[in-house]
Amino acid sequence: MSYNKIMKLINEYLEYLEIEKGRSRKTIDNYGRYLARFLKFSQVLEPAHITDEIVRKYRLWLNRENLNRRTQNYHLIALRGFLKYLVRRGVQSLSPEVIELAKTEERYIDMVDADDLDRLLKAPAPDMPERGSPQAKLERPALHNSLMCLRDKALLELLFSTGLRVSELCSLDRDTVNPKKVEFSIRGKGGKIRVVFVSEDTRVALKEYLDKRGDVAPALFVSAPRGSSVSAKMKEPSRLTPRTVQRIIKHYAIKAGISKKVTPHTLRHMFATDLLINGADIRSVQQMLGHANVATTQVYTHITDRQLRDVHTAFHGRQRKKK
Repeated sequence: MSYNKIMKLINEYLEYLEIEKGRSRKTIDNYGRYLARFLKFSQVLEPAHITDEIVRKYRLWLNRENLNRRTQNYHLIALRGFLKYLVRRGVQSLSPEVIELAKTEERYIDMVDADDLDRLLKAPAPDMPERGSPQAKLERPALHNSLMCLRDKALLELLFSTGLRVSELCSLDRDTVNPKKVEFSIRGKGGKIRVVFVSEDTRVALKEYLDKRGDVAPALFVSAPRGSSVSAKMKEPSRLTPRTVQRIIKHYAIKAGISKKVTPHTLRHMFATDLLINGADIRSVQQMLGHANVATTQVYTHITDRQLRDVHTAFHGRQRKKK
């Protein structure tokens, strides 16, 4: 019966995360998996049996499972959150304050340079056959403005212009984004709403893409119709998934000749660093990215510190310059 009690409390905690805290389905599933792993390891039958010593042994076990520090911390955050929930419920257990997270290495952000970024944003254009070739005679002139290329151009421009997460991009509907307006609202992590801003190049790309759409599907970014049959054209296109967007960006990165791995999050990184390099303050960038904590945004500051760069330019190698 005791084991059923702790499982009931865990399920109620997960429901609390969904209803009261507005956490995503993915986060709730992860927390459930992490807590199930803790129960399997600890074999505790009720909350009062969770002790500091059990947690210490659990941390050692996680480390010896060859999980990286960041993943280990995800497990501990889930457990600490559950213990905090027990405190709220007045259930006796270990104090959540005793759980300290492991120190992690500073995140390394793999960037692409400005030239690579420019080539990536220009990459969504069809590869046209040479003029006068047999293949060229079979191609339609409208290929230059094909729906897929217009979609992908708008998609890339919007990611770089707004810094959206790929899940946020895929959730957008057509009536959310007006190409005539420079801003729109997005519901991000935890159900929090923020305003994002759209560049002129992005608005132009969005308008060309939406003007070319012949369907009435509500999603902003959808699959391109396959085939020329009437049934294929009448079929309602499906909303793009994050995995599809990842494949699209990988395709254009290769086409642009970029050797580094490029993902939707790379464009989010480029959005943030572009703002900071050009003098934006860290708090404003935090709000535009939708980070709950400014510490998350500060990962960019070590590569965008203008003052340090100016000091280096002014003082490094002065003796060599004099010679």
